[in-house]
Amino acid sequence: MVRTLPSRRHLARALTLMPLVALGACKPAADVAPPSRPTLSLKTGSTQTATTPSGAKVEPAVYTPTPGSPGALMSLAPLVDTVKGAVVNVEVQARARPAMGGMMQGLPPGLAERFGMPGGQSPFGEGGAPAKQGLGSGFVIDPSGLVLTNNHVVEGADLVRVKLEDGRAFDAEVLGRDSLTDVALIQLKGVSGNLPFVKLGDSDGLRVGDPVMAIGNPFGLASSVSAGILSARARDIHAGPYDDFLQTDAAINPGNSGGPLFNMKGEVVGMNTAIIGGATGIGFAVPANLIQALLPQLQETGVVRRGWVGLAVQDLTPELARALRVDAAKGAVVAGVSAGGPGEKAGLREEDIITSVGERAVDSAGSLTRAVALLKPGSEVKVSLVRGGKAMEVPVKLGTRPTQRGEEEMTPRDTTPAPLSKRLGLRLSEAQDGSGGAQVVAVESGSAAERAGLMPGMVLTQVGDQKVSGVAEAAQALTSAEPGSALLLRARVPGQDGALLRAIEVPQR
Repeated sequence: MVRTLPSRRHLARALTLMPLVALGACKPAADVAPPSRPTLSLKTGSTQTATTPSGAKVEPAVYTPTPGSPGALMSLAPLVDTVKGAVVNVEVQARARPAMGGMMQGLPPGLAERFGMPGGQSPFGEGGAPAKQGLGSGFVIDPSGLVLTNNHVVEGADLVRVKLEDGRAFDAEVLGRDSLTDVALIQLKGVSGNLPFVKLGDSDGLRVGDPVMAIGNPFGLASSVSAGILSARARDIHAGPYDDFLQTDAAINPGNSGGPLFNMKGEVVGMNTAIIGGATGIGFAVPANLIQALLPQLQETGVVRRGWVGLAVQDLTPELARALRVDAAKGAVVAGVSAGGPGEKAGLREEDIITSVGERAVDSAGSLTRAVALLKPGSEVKVSLVRGGKAMEVPVKLGTRPTQRGEEEMTPRDTTPAPLSKRLGLRLSEAQDGSGGAQVVAVESGSAAERAGLMPGMVLTQVGDQKVSGVAEAAQALTSAEPGSALLLRARVPGQDGALLRAIEVPQR
């Protein structure tokens, strides 16, 4: 699979998938505590050293080219031999979904036929959609079996199976996904800990013109290699709010999705993700440094929570600079401030020109959005700006970016102890706004939690007489409560002032 842009003229449209199949909704999370996960060393360009059962070290793939005479053409065969074992094929399947009914009726004339639906009839017939399957690529980043691939490869999959270059195959589970950057992390099952793996390199160190190499599974042709150069950096192809793609002319096709883009050191500098339909030599990859920033959250909770200021911004143009009577040449102009948002609480105003956030310079509205998104919700950051021609700094405590209309609502991986879930019908995760507490992620119908008026999104800060700062404390207080007793709960609703009081009756054992 590879995301495909329809044409150069329509770059302003969202990316569409050029799938071998289209997959449906995700399978609900199991109501059990997840197994412990291996911990990654997340320093740029490094991974933990592991050992095989025999005690031999498993080292990341690194290729060191042999210097040749100036201008000599160097074969990439040694590099391919070094890294190809860590590149995998990702096969996904989704079970049949309910029929779409009359959803296809009433489409504009000719549109249904373009998608193979003569007369506007559903291609799935009256019996519902058939089982679906598709192919993508990925790469191992840890010998324990952690694999990176694209979100659109595994989204909606019920079954994921990964095949290695040496013929081995493993079932896999999806640990985490981020639809806004199209990154997913999966874990292979039954791995002995001796898999070949590759390192994430420094994508910021790439220069336009540097050689790069892609390996993947285009059209099901396993371990296909292509090479080219880095054609451009920081491409905004209007696929989402955090576009910062690397562009390359290395051949990328459907099925390359999720595969690695290597530099000549054998480091992964990008994840191949998108192409322009009908074009040749124009492919896009998610930068490795962005992937590094997302990995801790994907591994810990399965979702990505981003910082949020609550501003509407636009690029500072020379015309706006003259109209605002400022000398700044670059920045993001505040066009609107969300009522009650972090920006308003910090005193930010319309017509402020933001020039940096923390240590990151801001030269456009997009760079401001990306800079804030990489920061942790609840953290405090200094925002440098120009107001009325005067430079100043404003401290801002970031909130959590809310899900926008049309975006997928992601639920953190369940961290609730099984006895608590079964006894009270309550599932909790760590609060995502950075201020502590245990966040309600699910309430079972007819349970004690539902009768108490608890709802997903609420954050428990007190159970009985005990203040709680996370899931462990909340679970301990709830499970140790005397059967038949009533517990006072104090909860807050993110984005609202004050607290709510609830009482939960603890069932008899």
